[in-house]
Amino acid sequence: MEKLYIDLGENSYPIAINGGLRYDIDNYLGEADKCLLITDENVDGLYGKDLQQFLKERTIEKIVLSPGEASKNLATVEGILHKMIEGGFTRKSQIIALGGGVVGDIAGFCASIYMRGIPFIQVPTTLLSQVDSSVGGKTGVNMPQAKNIVGSFYQPKSVMIDIEVLRTLPKRELLSGIGEVIKYGIIYDYDFLCYISDEFAQIMNLKEESLKKVIKKCCEIKAEIVSKDEKEKGLRKILNYGHTIGHGLEAITQYKKYTHGEAVLIGMYYEAKMAKVMGLIKEEYYKEIENIIKKTEISLDIGEFSLQDLVKSMTKDKKNQGDKISFILPSSKGEVKEVLLSKEEVVW
Repeated sequence: MEKLYIDLGENSYPIAINGGLRYDIDNYLGEADKCLLITDENVDGLYGKDLQQFLKERTIEKIVLSPGEASKNLATVEGILHKMIEGGFTRKSQIIALGGGVVGDIAGFCASIYMRGIPFIQVPTTLLSQVDSSVGGKTGVNMPQAKNIVGSFYQPKSVMIDIEVLRTLPKRELLSGIGEVIKYGIIYDYDFLCYISDEFAQIMNLKEESLKKVIKKCCEIKAEIVSKDEKEKGLRKILNYGHTIGHGLEAITQYKKYTHGEAVLIGMYYEAKMAKVMGLIKEEYYKEIENIIKKTEISLDIGEFSLQDLVKSMTKDKKNQGDKISFILPSSKGEVKEVLLSKEEVVW
């Protein structure tokens, strides 16, 4: 088993990485008087019933959401809170988030606001959530105008990463996770980026050795960044590489066309192009980024959207400052920087 530790003082917590970890979940629940399992229809069909069997000595209630970003809204949160109140959940109760990033974000947000905060644990079931969204304490939901615009910083009590569950993941969802994996190499560790490129086929084939190394490295990078900047006041902003354009694409398509990882991959590609146009990186490095993104074989064509409409969508991003849009752009190998641009200055 691989173990990491997010050092945030009284908000610190462990991350465990191994196959079959979901069977040990009872050991992570402590003295909870009752638990609420939040999952979605896809994950519930695969693992929800088994998990309840392993927790049969516990008082467990379950909420099953429709899969995808369409569930990530305030109406879903209100429904969960109603069930918790009616079910007599207390400050000693605990939420279990079993699913991908959407489930984790919703469950964490509900945990952060119910009775001003109750414990929750993350059991991420997608590669994207295992390497990114389950770690770091960002929770929240979308509004029609913008993604993740309502939320909170609220750390889980633990993160249990079971790599076995990735074997039931559709290829599209696996590729979504690869987008976030590539991101870490570009923003923080060029050698890691080269490793991802060399081992791309092995990672996609879920080779255990490569998979464990990739997940652990991503979590290590995020742990280091979050430990230094929990509330995104400075360094943590680099994690938003690809997300300004990515979130714009998600919002303009009402979260129906792209998975989050696909949108981020497209965002990373065009934000790398912006960096090249602005002279922040050389052609050679831009080609390295382009080549590894193209290994995913997702379509990078966004010609159906006008630049004006995309920019308008990006102006609603919560990271912006005044009338300037915040972009995280590559500046050298394994490094990025924040660049603030007016609407007129955005070009790729």
